[in-house]
Amino acid sequence: MGFIDLHMHSIFSDGTDTPEELLGTVRNAGIKIFSVTDHDEIKSCRIMKELTSKEDITYITGVEFSCKDDEGKYHILGYDFDPSAGAVNALTEEAHNARIKKVRMRIERLRDEYGIEFSSSDIDKLFSLDNPGKPHIGNLLVRYGHAKTRNEAIEHYLNRMKISLGRIEPERAIKAILDSGGIPVLAHPVFGSGDETISEDLMEARLLKLKGHGLLGIEAFYSGFTSEERSEMLSFADRFDLFVTAGSDYHGSNKTVSPGDTGFGADTEMPAGMKSFLRAVGITF
Repeated sequence: MGFIDLHMHSIFSDGTDTPEELLGTVRNAGIKIFSVTDHDEIKSCRIMKELTSKEDITYITGVEFSCKDDEGKYHILGYDFDPSAGAVNALTEEAHNARIKKVRMRIERLRDEYGIEFSSSDIDKLFSLDNPGKPHIGNLLVRYGHAKTRNEAIEHYLNRMKISLGRIEPERAIKAILDSGGIPVLAHPVFGSGDETISEDLMEARLLKLKGHGLLGIEAFYSGFTSEERSEMLSFADRFDLFVTAGSDYHGSNKTVSPGDTGFGADTEMPAGMKSFLRAVGITF
């Protein structure tokens, strides 16, 4: 496992670890540089800054925005921004409100289309979460006996629901991160929506477009990448002069991904784009 993991999730989105538990996980995994990139949420930033203030571990503020435009879906990571900045707070609030509306609509459609109802106490618990979403509803569907696994519940019920609400375009996420003093990075760029993979030609077009909006980096090391995919992303980073980051996408028990599982190990030569990124966030090595 590597010493750097810049893509992890806590209970403030769809992870299962509290910030305190996540810090312990990071420490036990031997990770020295990390970020928590909760979906459309930055509550962990202030907590982690305080928790790591006396630790021999480097924490970088992070967030992951779920974005969409006419050409597809994107996840835009933001790093080293000011968590008190108005731009990033306004966008997380907008995203959170949209997420809550989607959850309400999914609960209603499960009742109206499938006759599935949850107890009022379970619904109250769902909406008491900071950022409820498909995984949390999927867990309820499993518990109520409507599916054997959370993934099965999501695929059989929730992914079949076409719910259209206001969307966050990737350029808006990039701008909010930049305006908050941060570094916007394209998460797991090989993957589009679900298991969809992005072709080399489409990847080039995406990166050209996103760099035109201010994108500064790509996540070239990722737990779901093959060695060939990592090499391809590193080549794109060199061609487009982009920072390089590494992330596992750790979600605690909600995913079978280990912290530090990024493909960037202790013996991996650090690419120039990663050195540049670390220097940009004030890390010397």
